[in-house]
Amino acid sequence: MTKVLVATEKPFAKVAIDGIRKEVEAAGFELALLEKYTEKSQLLAAVADAEALIIRSDKVDAEVLDAAKKLRIVVRAGAGYDNIDLAAATAHNGVAMNTPGQNANAVAELALGLMVYAVRNLYNGTSGSELMGKKLGIHAFGNVGRNVARIAKGFGMDVYAYDAYCPAEAMTVAGVTPVKSAEELYEKCQFVSLHIPATAETKGSIGYDIVKRMPKGGVLLNTARKEVIDEAGLIKILSEREDLKYMTDIKPDADADFAAKFAGRYFATPKKMGAQTAEANINAGIAAARQIVDYIKNGVEKFRVNK
Repeated sequence: MTKVLVATEKPFAKVAIDGIRKEVEAAGFELALLEKYTEKSQLLAAVADAEALIIRSDKVDAEVLDAAKKLRIVVRAGAGYDNIDLAAATAHNGVAMNTPGQNANAVAELALGLMVYAVRNLYNGTSGSELMGKKLGIHAFGNVGRNVARIAKGFGMDVYAYDAYCPAEAMTVAGVTPVKSAEELYEKCQFVSLHIPATAETKGSIGYDIVKRMPKGGVLLNTARKEVIDEAGLIKILSEREDLKYMTDIKPDADADFAAKFAGRYFATPKKMGAQTAEANINAGIAAARQIVDYIKNGVEKFRVNK
């Protein structure tokens, strides 16, 4: 019987596990759980006889894949997948997938919440401003970016987007104005919401030179990845321009410096929490189970992220 292992240091909600179990057992597979594990050795032992693996933020590196002699597929329940060693997965003849779009609304709602928090001066009791009529730039128009656009239009914002890999027509159909470069986006928009992945091209790309282009009162929001920020460059521009704010749900390495130097203009959540809603938790987990079943039974690789 095909064994599907759910290995999560931070467990899924019970309702999500119930949904995963229903999908797995309906396919005639066996479900095994490793929850709240504290040592990597526990994961290494658990994967030994698993043919499929569902994870959240858990790391699947070459050592884990070496231990998983029968593993055919690993699915990250969520959009990001930098916690999986893709090259190692390929070397082990395994398939790695993510579940794009399942937590997109949750992340988008948080991004808008951070915008409101910023313009209301972190709810400190002073007079703030409104989002209506302001220009929002969305940097990368994927699943999350599209949801940010949808919600922002409900606030009455004028929405622009830049994405080198998304056709301008797709943005226009969504009621969003496309721009031709990231530089144009930052120059035009008081608010910029980051939704770019952490790649060799994007790591450290958001720093002094591009943020300095933002209009007076600019607010940079990051619910994407910590690695895309050039922290030294961002600290430099925030020091030079007291009108700028930075809001994020990924605490920077230099969090203490940001907090000390930019009180009232900087906020970071205690941990990454864009996808931390009950609905996203359930959706991503069940989607992961369905993708495993579809791959093992039918060979479907639609959401494969390794080559």
